[in-house]
Amino acid sequence: MDKIKIGVVTTSDRASAGIYEDISGVAIMDTMREYLQNKCEYEYRCIADEQPLIEETLRELATMECDIIVTTGGTGPAPRDVTTEATEAVCDKLLPGFGEQMRAVSLEFVPTAILSRQTAGICQKSLIINLPGKPKSIRECLDAVFPAVPYCIDLIGGGYMQTDESVIKAFRPKAK
Repeated sequence: MDKIKIGVVTTSDRASAGIYEDISGVAIMDTMREYLQNKCEYEYRCIADEQPLIEETLRELATMECDIIVTTGGTGPAPRDVTTEATEAVCDKLLPGFGEQMRAVSLEFVPTAILSRQTAGICQKSLIINLPGKPKSIRECLDAVFPAVPYCIDLIGGGYMQTDESVIKAFRPKAK
């Protein structure tokens, strides 16, 4: 079974300054541990909401050959919310369906989900997915989009992700 390399990036001025603990990055890693049967290696970063720093971090993780890079935070409309812009700047291809699906699911829970600007895209051979900052929302959004993630990773040349089907089932089209 392939080893999967996962980049986890929390963008938060306060968490990166140690003002509070980063529970969102931990929530991503906990969810991935539940989803995947593969052995996973995590590259974790907690950084300030600075677009050049976010771009540099995403490029670094892609160069390190992370199969998937998951960000949390910085997807709202506030002036310091620049994770979406950083993601779009480093990606070769955008995958807007991820953001559309995450917003659709989040709208079932909160009307303010319409303000979310999550997106996803491909940087080198890494899939980058932007998630909101709250652990509950992280899980709801990942549950909504993760069934498509392993096949996307297949298509871009990453490791073969094996999910725990009792938790989440990956969708891969059947060969003809």
